[in-house]
Amino acid sequence: MTKPFSTTTVDNDRVGFISLGCPKALVDSERILTQLKIEGYEITPHYEDAGVVIVNTCGFIDAAKEESLEAIGEAVRENGRVLVTGCMGRGDDAGHIRARHPKVLGISGPAAYEEVLSTVREVLPRHHRPDPRIDLIPAQGVKLTPRHYAYLKISEGCNHRCRFCIIPSIRGDLVSRPIGSVMNEAEGLVRSGVRELLIVSQDTSAYGVDIKYQTDFWQGRPMKSNLAGLATALAELGIWIRFHYVYPYPHVDQLIPLMADGKLLPYIDMPLQHGAPSVLERMKRPAAAEKTLDRIAQWRNICPELTIRSTFIVGYPGETEAEFETLLDFIEEAQLDRVGCFEYSPVKGAAANTLPDPVPDALKKERWERFMTRQQAISANKLRHKVGSLQSILIDSVDDGGAIGRTPADAPEIDGVVHLPGYADLQAGDWVEAEISAADDYDLWV
Repeated sequence: MTKPFSTTTVDNDRVGFISLGCPKALVDSERILTQLKIEGYEITPHYEDAGVVIVNTCGFIDAAKEESLEAIGEAVRENGRVLVTGCMGRGDDAGHIRARHPKVLGISGPAAYEEVLSTVREVLPRHHRPDPRIDLIPAQGVKLTPRHYAYLKISEGCNHRCRFCIIPSIRGDLVSRPIGSVMNEAEGLVRSGVRELLIVSQDTSAYGVDIKYQTDFWQGRPMKSNLAGLATALAELGIWIRFHYVYPYPHVDQLIPLMADGKLLPYIDMPLQHGAPSVLERMKRPAAAEKTLDRIAQWRNICPELTIRSTFIVGYPGETEAEFETLLDFIEEAQLDRVGCFEYSPVKGAAANTLPDPVPDALKKERWERFMTRQQAISANKLRHKVGSLQSILIDSVDDGGAIGRTPADAPEIDGVVHLPGYADLQAGDWVEAEISAADDYDLWV
C-alpha cells in the first residue's frame, strides 16, 4: 500500500535502504547501515514498515542517473519519507532530484556518512537506545554481500581528469586510508568468515600517493602505505585477494610475483578504455596502449595463469574507422580474458562533451557489435582451454540441483561462473577442487 507523504514522527525505528551503483558505493552503504545499527535503528527491506527510506544514488552516466531518479520516485510513492545520498547528491544533479522529487526530506553527497545519519536522527528520532549486552553488531559491521566475500575500499576520489568522467567532481581528489586502518578492517572481515576480499577504489594503483606513502602500523609492525606494502600484507591473510580498478603503472609489476607464488589471486581488473593512442590522448587517459601491451606480455611471462579483465568505450567523439580498427587489433594482441564494452554516452559536466565530431548512434552500436563479436571469440577460446584442467572453486550458492561457484579468474557479479550440478552437499563459502568438463562463451561446468 502506498503511504501518503508526511514529515510527522512515525512510531518505529526502521530504516529502508536502496543501494545503487558500483562496489565503492556499496561500501558507503555498508558503512551507513553499520552506524545506523550501532545507534539502535532496525533495517527493513519493506517500504510499508520503514520510518524512512534512504536511496544511495549512482551518477556516473546518464542511464545510471535515470535509474537513481526512478528509484527515488518509487520510494516516494511507496513510502513518502525519503532521504537521498550518493553520487547524485551534489551540484546540478541534486537540483534535478529536488525538481523531479520535491518531497524528498534531504539530499547529501557521496561518502557523507555523518550528514546522512544526522538527517535520519532528525526525521526519525530513536525510541530504542542500544544495549551493548544484548544488541550485538557484527565486528565486521553490516555487509550487503554474502558472508564469504566482501569489498574493501582503500581510498576515495581520483587525481586523474579523464575527459569522459566526472568522478573527481563528485568524489574529489584521491584520499588514501593509512595501511593500518585498511589491514585492521581486512583482519576483522577474515575473522567474520570472509574468504575473498575484493580491493576497490577509484584508482587502486595510486594508493598512498596523496599521503606520501606514510608509515603506519599493523600488528605493531611499521609499514608503508603503498600498493606493494598493502598487497604483501593482504597476502598474509590466507584468503583470496582480488584487485580491481588497477592502472598499468610500472610499480604494479611488484604484484605479479605475488600472484605467481599463489599469495594473491592471479587477476587484475584494469580499465583500459581504448587501444588507439590518439583516442587515449583525447580521453586524457594515464597510460599508453603500446606500453600496456608490453607490460601485459611481461606479466604473463612471470605469471602465465594471470587473468585480466578490462572495459572499453567505442564511439568516443572523433573516433575514426581507423582508430576503431586499431582498437580491434589491440584486443586481438592483448588476448584479454574478461572484457566489457560500452557505447560512449555523454555525461553532463564531462569535458568530452565539447569535443568535435560526435559518432552517430547507429555507428556506435555497429562498432559495439563488432567489438563484442571479436572479444567473445577470444573469451570463449580461453574458456575452452580450461576444459580438463583442475580448478580451485569458491562456492557462492547451493540449491537442490547443485552448486554455483567461481574460479580465481571470476569476480562476483561481473564475470562468469562454474556450474556444479549434483553437488548439493556443499555450502556457500566452501573451497573445492574440481576438473572442468565443459565450457561455453562465459561459464564453465564440472
